Amino acid sequence: MDEKTTLVAQKIKTSKHLVVFTGAGISTESGISDYRSQGGIWDKFKPVYFDEFMSSEESRIKYWEQRLDMEKSLSVAKPNKGHKSLAKLHELGILKALITQNIDGLHEVSGIPKEKIIELHGNTRRVRCMSCKKLISWEKTQARIDAGDKAPVCSCGGFFKPDTISFGQAMPVEETQRAEVLSSRSDVFVVVGSTLLVQPAALMPEYAKTAGAFLVIINLSETPYDKVCDVLIRGKAGDVLQKIVGQVISD
Repeated sequence: MDEKTTLVAQKIKTSKHLVVFTGAGISTESGISDYRSQGGIWDKFKPVYFDEFMSSEESRIKYWEQRLDMEKSLSVAKPNKGHKSLAKLHELGILKALITQNIDGLHEVSGIPKEKIIELHGNTRRVRCMSCKKLISWEKTQARIDAGDKAPVCSCGGFFKPDTISFGQAMPVEETQRAEVLSSRSDVFVVVGSTLLVQPAALMPEYAKTAGAFLVIINLSETPYDKVCDVLIRGKAGDVLQKIVGQVISD
């Protein structure tokens, strides 16, 4: 692994357009369960599809119950050494953009400015009206739920929903297009903690590699890009990133 992390550190240090792509594997190290694995949220709950949410009050109530269960881990989660290592690359002026599938907001909490972060699946710390698009905070929404409002409704009559992408809901056009452009312009593209199975997010390393970027994958399990990437590191996100960034700083 030492040879691999040294090579990646060298590539990152000399890059002109470094893009990092993160998935659930970086946030599990902050105590946030991923969705699909044993013990994850879909192991406990059947997912509520977007059309169900929009058409049924019962489904909306079930959805909000699931969101409250998620809050048990989200409310105490803090950026780990993986998040902090990526924030250090921003501080060094090396990180061009960070694309994430995660909805927990921990990259911004770690110190990476929101204008550098592309949240492909949204952010659960925000709540949006599905009709007028008004945004309110999670804290304000939780206060309403705690007061007995099991499925909050906006003053316009629209349904409030966490500002995240549900099953069956369209991906955000602007964020997806921006991610595609930045991936295609990257000279070094680092995937951290993603199995790269969810589309269209999983296409980003393809755009990068096709454009000639040096592709790095850091993940505990297999991905469809393992045989085409330039460096594959099987390891925990925090440990590997800390080692790489330490070498970037010391070289």
